[in-house]
Amino acid sequence: MLTVKVLHLWMVVSWFAGLFYLPRIFVNLAMVPAGSEAERQRLLLMAGKLYRFMTPIGVLAIALGLWLWFGFGFGGGWLHAKTALVLLLVAYHAYCGRLLRDFAAGRNRHGHVWYRWFNELPVLLLLAATYLAVVKPF
Repeated sequence: MLTVKVLHLWMVVSWFAGLFYLPRIFVNLAMVPAGSEAERQRLLLMAGKLYRFMTPIGVLAIALGLWLWFGFGFGGGWLHAKTALVLLLVAYHAYCGRLLRDFAAGRNRHGHVWYRWFNELPVLLLLAATYLAVVKPF
């Protein structure tokens, strides 16, 4: 089970790297000046490749987490709270995919400041999930 835990942590760290970086690319996309199509296309390419890379990593992180959950049992309310946070992260990930599709279609509705704030949400969710997993307060 320790090997599964190590793999789970590795996938979670990798998934979060993508969740932290993709919205930073969105900040840059939102700041692309009109007429800079080459820069826009380069950022879209980077964002698309990152999203396609981080999606299976997120799936593996969740699968390994479920393996741990079923292996250790369903005890403790902290685990249910952490699972709720993971569901929020999945929704955040999916929403990033929607934002990427909107950028690609030229339908961005937000400014760079909004994306800067949007980028902070996974930081808070990581803090909360880490607290729950380590302290197990309930």
